[in-house]
Amino acid sequence: MNTGVQQDGHDETLAESEIHDVLRNDRRRLVLERLADGEERQTVSDLAEYIASVESGEDPPPRNVRQSVYVSLHQTHLPKLDELGIVEYDANSKAVIRAENADDVAVYMEVVPKNAISWAEYYLGLGVLGLVTVVAHLVGVPVIGAVDSTLLAGFLFLVVTLSAGYHVLDQRDATLRFRE
Repeated sequence: MNTGVQQDGHDETLAESEIHDVLRNDRRRLVLERLADGEERQTVSDLAEYIASVESGEDPPPRNVRQSVYVSLHQTHLPKLDELGIVEYDANSKAVIRAENADDVAVYMEVVPKNAISWAEYYLGLGVLGLVTVVAHLVGVPVIGAVDSTLLAGFLFLVVTLSAGYHVLDQRDATLRFRE
């Protein structure tokens, strides 16, 4: 396995297959989302309440759902995340905090709410819209064909730049670290 501490004392990064394995499970994803968005320290009860609410669509969630989530977090998901160095889980105090390898996983997580699009889909749509606009200008579609090409290009560039700026601010905690 590609986790833990090497003999020389340097932390290793997670293998891509380990990250994908972690993210395949909705409950583990929700734990990581909650730790990224919420307070630095969470309890298993807090996490179980949050995940049960998401899963059941009810607030407060039914007791049996909350209990099922709590047990699976305590027995399976949190120990696995702890073993991989993604969270630090103290089974005695039932406390959970993000660990160093959480940043490795965050790069792979783009949290997309229901009825929303991902940043990748947004940029693809923006690119297609820009291409269609340029083609429409070239063939002389009324209104678009009448706009000065420099003004049109400037507008498209401004939209891309503002979008990227917002994206950078929105994702400032999800940094990409290159392996040395």
